[in-house]
Amino acid sequence: MAMIPWDLFAASATLLIFCATYLVVAVGRLPGWHLDRTGAALVGASLMVVVGGLSLEQAYAAIDLNTIVLLLGMMILVAHLRLSGFFRLVSTGLLNRARYPLVLLAATVCVAGLLSAFLVNDTICLMLTPLVLDLTKKLERDPMPYLLATAMASNVGSVATLTGNPQNMIIGHLSRIPYWTFTAALGPIAIAGLLLTMGLIALAYHREFFTAERLPEVASRRPHCHRPMAVKSVLITVAMIAAFFAGFPIAEATIVGGSLLLVTRQVKPVKVYRDIDWPLLVLFAGLFIVVAGLASNVFFVRATTSVEQLRVSDPLVLSVMTAVLSNLVSNVPAVLVLKSFMTQQADPQRAWLVVAMAATLAGNFTVLGSIANLIVVEQARAQGVEIGFWQYFKVGAPLTLLTLLIGVWWL
Repeated sequence: MAMIPWDLFAASATLLIFCATYLVVAVGRLPGWHLDRTGAALVGASLMVVVGGLSLEQAYAAIDLNTIVLLLGMMILVAHLRLSGFFRLVSTGLLNRARYPLVLLAATVCVAGLLSAFLVNDTICLMLTPLVLDLTKKLERDPMPYLLATAMASNVGSVATLTGNPQNMIIGHLSRIPYWTFTAALGPIAIAGLLLTMGLIALAYHREFFTAERLPEVASRRPHCHRPMAVKSVLITVAMIAAFFAGFPIAEATIVGGSLLLVTRQVKPVKVYRDIDWPLLVLFAGLFIVVAGLASNVFFVRATTSVEQLRVSDPLVLSVMTAVLSNLVSNVPAVLVLKSFMTQQADPQRAWLVVAMAATLAGNFTVLGSIANLIVVEQARAQGVEIGFWQYFKVGAPLTLLTLLIGVWWL
């Protein structure tokens, strides 16, 4: 009986491990088992080393520490802003001043979009959703359009900068695109997308918004805010964003800013550490290794060469390819897979901008399209509000298609 060559076995095994890992990442868990996305990425990364797809040293080298450090620094910063009461103070202050439903919608879109542009969109949804639910309950309004606005505006707003979402952070490191260049290219798309978000939601729920009815006055106490901590957090955030635009390394500026916030007499560090999404950091590390193992696979190299013949350098083709892949396996894994195609592009910078735009905006296509959407859905469900697939899709699908077309035209 003929023996199977080891190289062929390793190539087949790495391909199987990649597909199995991405399947669990796409579904969210392994049916019948307590294995979630993070566990799947860690198991997949370990098996890549076991079957010989990568050596242990190559696996270590595959982990993009700049992205991990950037995420960690941003999580520390956002944790301090949350603990200080900054998010509640700003959001409640703006939303409470709205006197008409359409103004309340505009305020929701602006708050979610603007904050998500500079801070991680998943975190903004985590902080903003309870506030929107609480306010709409007090005003006796239908919470559905405002929750949709929170999720969709958060996705759209995050496309504007390299720190708006995890996939942009990865793209920033891989592409070396300066912060200002990225924002100048994709910022206008984000602005147009936020206007579209407000318009489509208003049309879909026209009875809620096209009315002269004023919102009732809601008597509420001023949200608790730890002023010294909030001031310090805001000052460091502003300094950090200024450093981004000035050209300082993003990961370095973020981790320095986050570290300085830990020097305090008011907050125990353990409270900050509880807010850090450690599983997400492990997920990213595992996915970096799994994708590196795939990149060494001879079958994948041949497939990459074949796909190149499909004119992926065309922004429209690349956008469609990215959007479809992002909805199949989620946007971060999609970006990691597409990394192999970018070095072969005639204009890699423009190609990376197209991928960033399409991967982020594709998150609005269905309720499962992004982690930000799922955060809003889960928090709403916990308070008795169900966001159905079709309720989201009837606004999210046209919004995705229109924003992608605007993005392709602009780029």
